[in-house]
Amino acid sequence: MPRRTLRRWALLALALLALIGAAAGGALLAWHETQRRYTAPGPLPADTAVVIPRGGALDIARALQAQGVIGSADAFRLAAALTASAGPLHAAEFLFPAHASLRETLAILRSARPVQHRITLPEGLTAAQIAMLLDREEALSGDTPIPGEGELLADTYGFERGTARSAIADRAAAAMRRTLARIWAERDPAIPLKSPHDLLTLASIVERETARPEERPHVAAVFYNRLNRAMRLQSDPTVIYAATGGARTGGHSITRAELDTDHPYNTYRIRGLPPAPIATPGAASLLATAHPIPSDDLFFVAAPTGGHSFARTLEEHNRNVASWLAAQPR
Repeated sequence: MPRRTLRRWALLALALLALIGAAAGGALLAWHETQRRYTAPGPLPADTAVVIPRGGALDIARALQAQGVIGSADAFRLAAALTASAGPLHAAEFLFPAHASLRETLAILRSARPVQHRITLPEGLTAAQIAMLLDREEALSGDTPIPGEGELLADTYGFERGTARSAIADRAAAAMRRTLARIWAERDPAIPLKSPHDLLTLASIVERETARPEERPHVAAVFYNRLNRAMRLQSDPTVIYAATGGARTGGHSITRAELDTDHPYNTYRIRGLPPAPIATPGAASLLATAHPIPSDDLFFVAAPTGGHSFARTLEEHNRNVASWLAAQPR
């Protein structure tokens, strides 16, 4: 081959090698830039919960960009595509930490537990009041059920955003059924009740009578002593329930007319238990009502120093009432 031809081929080879080197260098630079953007801190200034919609990577990217989690939807989509083998992106409410990188963001979307919300159903509320709590919880969805009185167990329940309100009510009802069945099975056999429903009803009255855990078995004992003597329970919370229809549990001053009104829940007028609970008892009140303390007391009244004063005789009770009245501001 002539020398001129060899020289031309050599120059071509060098040019080709230069082009290959330049391309490889450019690819390496591009790869380093991709890696840098993948691990670099993101723009999110503070920890933020974001609801991720169902859809593709574009829908997710738009939601994240709108909340300031990512700076570029295109960079997010590219990173999601390059790491697709790590798993699908999930739709839920997730908590993203401040300055989460694309790598952290994608890891959260693929494997993190959704944000857990909590709702507390306090002891002593009526069914109508519990329904209002469920209705006001914005993280829940769907129609608000009106539970039966005493049907739901007072407790704190965790849930994910979008959970149906009826699902929380169903869980609380199942918890009450389990708890009531267990406590009824282990009750003191001497208590004069015929059914778990009776225990639930009396426990709801005990719940409303005192907020002090140590007093509950004593209050229950007073009511059992009165039941055994065919005395009326004369519980003020039952009168309030009758007067308000369960709309209120406190802040209601009982009138003489309400005390004298014939009503199935007015235990100043009826003998025995009312037909159903007057509120939602907690497990502690159910347990205390199932295991009263030994006592001959038949009366109790609010004590000047807090809690209640208990009495076996009417004379002693009247003295306790006088002490309480004397301590009231004039």
